[in-house]
Amino acid sequence: MAESKEIEQFDTDEDDFDTIMAEDITFSGTIFFEKPFMIKGTVDGSIDSKSDLLIDSSAVVRADITTDRVYIRGKVEGNINAKRLIYVSSTGSVTGDITAGQVVLEPGSSFSGKCTMKTTA
Repeated sequence: MAESKEIEQFDTDEDDFDTIMAEDITFSGTIFFEKPFMIKGTVDGSIDSKSDLLIDSSAVVRADITTDRVYIRGKVEGNINAKRLIYVSSTGSVTGDITAGQVVLEPGSSFSGKCTMKTTA
């Protein structure tokens, strides 16, 4: 794993999330949140956030995502714009364009799209 304070501070335990969308939930529409959110189910639509988003290994997300930081263990189809970090784990896959201050693709992850890294001011 890459050595970075930004990555180390990304909490991945369920106890660290204010809201968890369970595996058996399917949601269509727009999700907006301001506190850490974990998705284990299926989402179709769009996600707009000012906080951390974790897409768990069982999750399927077909949505454009705007967030501060996102950690992807599952499947995402859509464009992702993260202010600080997009992290795709070895079990994660992204099909779509990604834009962030920092992008990490672990060995074994899957990515198809355009990647743009921008500095945060």
